[in-house]
Amino acid sequence: MKKIQTDFDTRFRAGKKRSGLQLMETFFQFNELDVSKEKLSNIMNYAVKRNSWINEDPAVIFQFHQSMRSLIRAGYLIMLKEKKWTVDTRPEKISPWVLGLLSEKEYRNPLLVFKKAFREYTLKEFDYFMSGIVYFSMGVYENMPERNIVMPYIHTVKMLDAAHLILQRRREKKTAD
Repeated sequence: MKKIQTDFDTRFRAGKKRSGLQLMETFFQFNELDVSKEKLSNIMNYAVKRNSWINEDPAVIFQFHQSMRSLIRAGYLIMLKEKKWTVDTRPEKISPWVLGLLSEKEYRNPLLVFKKAFREYTLKEFDYFMSGIVYFSMGVYENMPERNIVMPYIHTVKMLDAAHLILQRRREKKTAD
C-alpha cells in the first residue's frame, strides 16, 4: 500500500520544511489576532448571505485564505508531535474576557483545541471549508454551502485563539528563563 504524505506548507512558498511553531509565528507576524478573527467572521457572513459579496480586494482574501490554510496545518503538526506545552495549573478563576471561545480547560491546555478539531474534521475538510467560504463570499450564488459550515468555523476561530495563546506562553517562558 502506498504511503500518503500530507503537504504542510502552502503551495506558493518554496524552501525548507517548517515546524508548526514557525508556521504559527509567521502567521502572526503578518496577521493580528483580532483582525484575523474579524476577517474570518466577515468572510463567513458573506458566504451565507445570498445576494451580496464581500467588498474586499480578492488578492487580500486569497492571501488570508493561504495564511489560514498554513495556520491550520501548523496546528495539525503541533497536535501530531504532542509535546508537553505549558499548562496553566493556577487554581484561580479565569475571566471570561480572556477566554474568548475557549473553555477554561482549553485555555489551560491549548493543545486540546487542536486535538478536538482534528478528531472531528480532517485537514482536507478544513481546506474544503476555507475554500468554500471564500468562494461563496466572493460572489452572488443561488446555492448555499452544501455542508454545515458553522462547526468548522467555530473550530477555526478557536484554533486562532489557541495558536496565539501557545505563542504568547512560549514568549513568556523565554523571557522568564
